[in-house]
Formats: sequence, C-alpha cells, structure tokens
Amino acid sequence: MLVAVSGGPDSMALLHVLAGLRRELGFGLFAHGIDHGLRAEAPLELDAAASFAKELDVPFGRSRVNVDAGGNLQARARTARWDALEAAARSAGAARIATGHHADDRAETLLIRVLRGTTTRGLAVLPPRDGDRIRPMLQARRSDVDAHVRRHRVPHSLDPSNRDPRFLRVRVRQEILPALERLNPRVVEHMYALADDAGAIDHGRVPRLSTRSS
Repeated sequence: MLVAVSGGPDSMALLHVLAGLRRELGFGLFAHGIDHGLRAEAPLELDAAASFAKELDVPFGRSRVNVDAGGNLQARARTARWDALEAAARSAGAARIATGHHADDRAETLLIRVLRGTTTRGLAVLPPRDGDRIRPMLQARRSDVDAHVRRHRVPHSLDPSNRDPRFLRVRVRQEILPALERLNPRVVEHMYALADDAGAIDHGRVPRLSTRSS
C-alpha cells in the first residue's frame, strides 16, 4: 500500500495508523509526498514527513510536479498529484493508494457539488474504495483525527491555503458546514449516507432504507 503524505495532520495520522497495523494485517507500506511547486514551505513540510516515516520504518519517496498558475488551480493540482501518486505506486509495486480523507471532507465535497450543480451520480463523492484508491479514515470526523494527532503527538504541518477564503472549499468548511451542523448536529452523517446511496444507484444497486431521524 502506498499512503499519500502531505505533512498535514490527516495524512500524518493515516501514516501513523497504517504503520501500526501493517504487521498485524500483513501488508507492505510505502509513503509518498507531492510537492506542487506552489508554496516555498512545501519541501520543508515533506522533509518533516520523511523524518516521521523514517521513525516508523516506512520507506518515503517524493515527487515534484509542475502546476502553472491560472483558473481552477486546485483541480489541476489534484490531477497532477494523482498522476504522480499512481506512477509512484507502480514503481513501488503497491496495489492500493491510501489517502487521509475523512467524513468532513466527504461532506464538504458533496456540498461543493450541490453548489456548482450536479446529478444524482455526482453526489457519489469520495467512496471508501475507488479502483486502486482507498480512504481508510472515511468514517472518522475531523475532530477524531485531530484527537489522534494530539494523543499520539504526531508531528504535522498546517497549510495556510486550507484557511484561505478565496477557495470555495474553505468557505464551505468555515461557513456552510458549521451553519448546517447548528441546525442538525448529525448532518455530516446524513450526507455520508446520501453519498453512499448515490454510489449504490450509480452501480445499479438498491440503496438501503435509512432509519435515521432528520
């Protein structure tokens, strides 16, 4: 398994958890970081991730990709990142690429799809498994990940772009999702179920009947 590691709390927590499980579950583990060339701090953040991987006895590699400035920067950076991760996985002989997405990420992505306009199929965001891509922490909340990082003193870096309101995802995270949770504290759970049901429809399965209260 190749775990994508940026140096942020989510991916560093995932690296820590997978390193602890690999012998019990019997899988090989590699870590790989991507420098998009967009922030001067990124190489130092990957240096810190590499040091932590070494402490955990996990081989660490990195790739530098080129993402030119312009419109839809995050989407183009994501495409370049996945191309580099898939190449690294092939080189390492890894059958799976694991990312640190959690339940809040899934809810944010679903809301972004709704805001931009989508179909039922488009609501099937961030499934637990998508080809060679897996998301082991998808049922955890961001607060769960942060608690793990604090409890185990997992080193991590904070990307300032994750607080930049110029990006729609940041505004969804800071403004829309908290407002929805004030209306219903279980809204992330409900959006998670909606994404699962949309995925079931997309694959020709009958969605499960939800008994959750609104």
